[in-house]
Amino acid sequence: MSFGILPDRVDGRDTDRIRHLLTESGAAILTGFAATPDALVVAAALTLGHRLRQVFPYRSRPSRDAGPVHLHADSFDVVVDIGGVPVRRRDPDEDYVFIQAVQTPGSGGESFVADAYRFADDCERRDPGLWDFLTSADVDLYGRWADLRGLPAMPRVGRHVEYTRTGRRVVRRTEGAVPLHRDPDAERIRELIGGLDEAVREAEPTLPRFALDEGEILVLDNYRCWHGRDGHSGERLVRILTVRSADAR
Repeated sequence: MSFGILPDRVDGRDTDRIRHLLTESGAAILTGFAATPDALVVAAALTLGHRLRQVFPYRSRPSRDAGPVHLHADSFDVVVDIGGVPVRRRDPDEDYVFIQAVQTPGSGGESFVADAYRFADDCERRDPGLWDFLTSADVDLYGRWADLRGLPAMPRVGRHVEYTRTGRRVVRRTEGAVPLHRDPDAERIRELIGGLDEAVREAEPTLPRFALDEGEILVLDNYRCWHGRDGHSGERLVRILTVRSADAR
């Protein structure tokens, strides 16, 4: 079974078409934008309209002669203190992500996207044990990064597959997941996390590849889609903007 998504290209002002594609497949490539940070915010506003609730600081991601980035969903839990006021810079429930190509590499670096809903549904049929883990086992979603400054000391507990109060399914994919502290089932949970990693890596080579032209923006339903990229030679630069909509958890 293929979990791959090859996103359609659509004019960034054609909001009806963009929203249809996000409902249909969870992904689209927006064209017609200049390669500027402002374009990401404009794209988010056009795409989500009045449903846009929270915009987080955009991030620049330069890389040079880099290895692959494996399938993942964007999520993190970072709160900083600015002038005595706690400010959230990342959120575990960012439900849309916008990725803009600024500089394309000399070779390689193609992107790939997986439909995590299809992946999870296939697990239910093919590997009931993994499915049971994804839907019923609590883990510390970012425990592997517990020493990172800015990450809250309180563990963020959740399951890989959950539902929001509005009924949207969330299929998480983070390399930070670890068993809960002193979980009596920790060894089995650790093995199942490893099994998920292995299943995801096996799926990656089967996914269709695509490249973004400079200025183009890949928009993803972050609850539904996982994304990654191949290794590359030369310089590569993307900007990433994560947001929350009215339908977020």
